[in-house]
Amino acid sequence: MKHLLGKLKAEVQATAGGLPGTYWYLWTGTLVNRLGSFVVPFLALYLTRERGFRVEEAGMVVSLHGAGGVLAGLVGGTLADRVGRRKTLLSGLWLGSAAMLSMGFAQETWHICVSAFLLGLLGELYRPAVSAAIADVVKPEDRARAYGLLYWVVNLGFSIALPLAGLASRFGFLVLFVADACTTFLYGLIVWWKVPETRPAHVTREAEPSHRLPSLAPFRDAVFLSFALPIVLTAIIFTQGNVTLPLDLTSKGMSPATFGTVLAVNGVLIVLLQPFAGRAMGQVRRATALAWASALTGLGFGLHALGADPALAALAVVVWTLGEIAQAPVGSAVVADLAPAEQRGTYQGAYYMLWALSSGIAPTVGSWVMGRYGAQALWGSCLAVGVFAAGWHLAIADARRRRMATLRLTRTDVSAALD
Repeated sequence: MKHLLGKLKAEVQATAGGLPGTYWYLWTGTLVNRLGSFVVPFLALYLTRERGFRVEEAGMVVSLHGAGGVLAGLVGGTLADRVGRRKTLLSGLWLGSAAMLSMGFAQETWHICVSAFLLGLLGELYRPAVSAAIADVVKPEDRARAYGLLYWVVNLGFSIALPLAGLASRFGFLVLFVADACTTFLYGLIVWWKVPETRPAHVTREAEPSHRLPSLAPFRDAVFLSFALPIVLTAIIFTQGNVTLPLDLTSKGMSPATFGTVLAVNGVLIVLLQPFAGRAMGQVRRATALAWASALTGLGFGLHALGADPALAALAVVVWTLGEIAQAPVGSAVVADLAPAEQRGTYQGAYYMLWALSSGIAPTVGSWVMGRYGAQALWGSCLAVGVFAAGWHLAIADARRRRMATLRLTRTDVSAALD
């Protein structure tokens, strides 16, 4: 274990080399924020246990939070382009902190519902601005490892936050809300203190009127749309891990404690392997990496059809986690290359929206398939959809290669990575 940790430390240092100071302040702020990410994973539990909501009522509130997150991708990305990364980061983080406190102190049902929506909207507003700022300050050839390292620290912070949340909840759920709000506010202070405006000064304004908010430019881009479809399909599969997977495995006799241990394999693998992924993914075409990501995600969830034996379930988690690791450093880098400099935030916001949208679709679709046709059909469908998404990534690769070749003739901010 000591040897493995030594190799991990060395790989993190190698991966981190050459990334600019602004990136590291964003990275540090993300870590601080994720260390306090207590509330969202416990939101349904809080509503049912502390506020007396029925399960379906709690589901509605969680859906409102998800709807706010979908809108946050479009609004946050457009604001990052229109008013700047720094202003969007500060407003999103500090208003999100206020929304978290509003949610924690809400008593009436209407107040809880409004706060949940605002928490999804304001609390996630900063994400596209972070991705756009990284594209601004990191050299094109280093973006994949920069996004991979950011994803790594997100999971590292979250894996530490979950057990801390369990301990803090003994003092009441309000402690979780206050702690989450404080770490979000602190991230804003780090941005205010050390992160300058990164939006390129030479970019031109968008052709469409500035009062149009949010911008839908990415969804008029045929290459981006063709890239978006398999991303959404893969995200819908992956989100089953939060919804139907615990229902299926616990219904087959797996205890909640055992399920938690099995699911922890996901976080452990990401923390141990993600720093190595950026270099490995740099050796293969991006379309191939994305195809492997979709195929492994589908195969991993398909393996859950084998039953609730902890060893088999852990094996399945290993497989779909490898898919997640392959996806993380590549997807955002592709979007950064596709986006014009003046629309980086908009494109990154649209990419984030795809994942938020899947969080709204997956519970309904997954529970409907499992309820009507059974868990075996659901996991078999995940396998089929994953293979389809992998094939789609490969099928659209030529069109994206042609787009990238054209962009490299007129732009210097497009990476030399092969698609």
